[in-house]
Amino acid sequence: MLCPGRRHITLLPQNRPNPNYRDGGDIPANPAVDATGQAESIAMRILIVSDIHGNFDALAALQETYDELWVLGDLVNYGPDPAAVIDFVSSKAAVAVCGNHDYSIGYNQDPRRSARFREMAEATRGYTNSALSMKHKHFLRHLASLVQTVRDGTRFYICHAVPSDPLFGYCPAGSPRWLSEVEGLSADIVLVGHTHVPSVQTFGPRRVVNPGSLGQPKTGSPQARYAIWEDGKIELKSYSYPVEPAVAKVQALPIQDTLRDELSAILRTGEIPQEVDWKEDP
Repeated sequence: MLCPGRRHITLLPQNRPNPNYRDGGDIPANPAVDATGQAESIAMRILIVSDIHGNFDALAALQETYDELWVLGDLVNYGPDPAAVIDFVSSKAAVAVCGNHDYSIGYNQDPRRSARFREMAEATRGYTNSALSMKHKHFLRHLASLVQTVRDGTRFYICHAVPSDPLFGYCPAGSPRWLSEVEGLSADIVLVGHTHVPSVQTFGPRRVVNPGSLGQPKTGSPQARYAIWEDGKIELKSYSYPVEPAVAKVQALPIQDTLRDELSAILRTGEIPQEVDWKEDP
């Protein structure tokens, strides 16, 4: 069995957009044609999300057109709908990488979270395991730990955490460690998640982009976070979704009352309870 922590996929360059999902449709759209009868060049629009954590209510509420969906890991755990999230990602995503919680569920291993989150992660891991089929776990096991690909001439390096430790490394925005993390990479844009906090950082010719968390934001707001890349530009975006249905599902989880209440508070406020240091590895 191949450990996902060692899997690396290089996707062939794609210079033409895949229109299957633009405007929510499942049938490929015709390319635009100018007055000379020549097809016009259409910039690819990529929707980038991370850290969904089983929150299908947030995912289902996302209203955004795109040519490709890229997912930066942690599809599961903490949230009540891991199977629905995996079904969506497996059918829609052009690129998806493994997060520490995906690895944990897929391989029944420790996600290596901080001491403060250990009890919460273990309790919800038990529920997530029971909620997923072998097909779902097979999908998680076969997610690559990192992907390198090219779109419209831009080189992307994609992982969940940091290039030197794609599954587990923790490096918040502003850390001087990022300079060494991206040095020498053959990439224009490095896409990461894991911190649940959106950011864009520039290091010479490279940008490091974190879209934040779609399903468990930790920005002081319950709004779901994501990013759009189009025509060489990256934009961090957010939207509101119906939080209370997600909270109701969390409250029905077969875990301790205190843990249900903490998870519910995070969804409602976008904040970690005061006694928790959010800079610890989630």
